[in-house]
Amino acid sequence: MVGTPYYVAPEVLQGKGYAFSCDMWSLGVILYILLCGYPPFNGQTKQEIFYKIENCIYSLTTSEWSKISDQAKDLIKKLLEKNPSKRFKP
Repeated sequence: MVGTPYYVAPEVLQGKGYAFSCDMWSLGVILYILLCGYPPFNGQTKQEIFYKIENCIYSLTTSEWSKISDQAKDLIKKLLEKNPSKRFKP
């Protein structure tokens, strides 16, 4: 496995390979960072980051998100959908 831990999709961590849906996941991570200033799946170790990714543990309720539109939050939820077949497709 090659890549930056913060951006890897859950299916890659599970050894299911790489597809277009993984790029959509990474776009969700990038959008999240652009809107609040930090990654959605943060941790002290790679293992902690991967655990949060695999279990889709992130928050849109911290103070930084109070001024972010519901539409932007909805898009992030659709991009950071754990199931790649349900993940947003353009």
